[in-house]
Amino acid sequence: MQLESLRAPVLWLASVLDLAPPWALDVAALVLAIAIALFAHYVVTRLLDRLVATRREFLSLLLKRTAGPTRLAAVIFAVSVVTQWAPFGPGVTEAITHILVIAFIVLVGWTAMIAVAIAADLYLARFTLDAEDNLLARKHVTQVRILQRAVDTLTIIITAAAALMTFEPVRQYGISLFASAGIAGIVVGLAARPVLSNFIAGIQIAMTQPIRIEDAVIVENEFGRVEEIAAAYVVIRLWDRRRMIVPLSYFIEKPFQNWSRQSTDLIGGITVYVDYAAPVQRIRDKLTEIVAQSPLWDRQLVSLQVVDVKETSMQLRALVSAKNADALGNLQAEVREKLVGFLYQEHPEALPRGRAELDLTPHVRDRLGPPNAQASAA
Repeated sequence: MQLESLRAPVLWLASVLDLAPPWALDVAALVLAIAIALFAHYVVTRLLDRLVATRREFLSLLLKRTAGPTRLAAVIFAVSVVTQWAPFGPGVTEAITHILVIAFIVLVGWTAMIAVAIAADLYLARFTLDAEDNLLARKHVTQVRILQRAVDTLTIIITAAAALMTFEPVRQYGISLFASAGIAGIVVGLAARPVLSNFIAGIQIAMTQPIRIEDAVIVENEFGRVEEIAAAYVVIRLWDRRRMIVPLSYFIEKPFQNWSRQSTDLIGGITVYVDYAAPVQRIRDKLTEIVAQSPLWDRQLVSLQVVDVKETSMQLRALVSAKNADALGNLQAEVREKLVGFLYQEHPEALPRGRAELDLTPHVRDRLGPPNAQASAA
């Protein structure tokens, strides 16, 4: 009875297959293969995720972030199997196979870049740039990010080269180019000099670290902080929120100032001009009092010296220290403002002034004549 009930659907399916054109069967086989590949991918990734979820954080993240590339790889494998089985013409089969090879090469490069990004993020997770003493964090973040961009660049170049080499004309051209690489190498080298110089400069910066992320620098007489180190340029966030874009090679070939190379603490000066009658020791004591009351001072250095004398004034220089460039700038402004206010309120005689001497000797007075006579003559 059961066999009789199955006989009708089987006969119907056989009649449909007999009436269907050959390409319909190929499409059906292709769709079925893709569905099986996606289902197999789902099952395998679920099993692997359960196996490595609690053991290897890197592998777990790699499985999650490469779900798209591996899914496409499963589809490519299924299509390649059906292509070899389906009765396509030699030209069609070769074209499809070529496209699948290129897609597989791109997927490998894509997966490699994802793996590098995961490794970099896991390594940098132990560091934070928000800490007060972030010198070590800035060092590692700079190194890892620059090396990550360098590896990504190399991966893209190798992937593109591998994909292009699958074309016969390009492969033959590459062989002939290598055979006559003298002049061609010089021309390509000159044309790619800016790119290569920035690439090599990026590697040098990652190794030697003349700059790091969030370093306080002065570039082209502009003060700012290193906001981003890209593959070919550095973004400097200036004090007024502008952005200066500087090539990487600049920091290898030209001098610049780095205020946080070894440590973030800095010493800054405040210049004040006063009269010769100014009480220097009293000003020195007031400076110490002002700085001691400021939370911006790091309790390291405070001093006041007479550094120059001119015809009409003395030049005083106050030195103060702070834990970083931002705190130093605010501390300098605070000290400057309070010192000038102190001199104006308590020692106005210490402010710079111009002097003139009136000669009232008898000889000069006789020449000028009586004041009333001068007024009447006028």
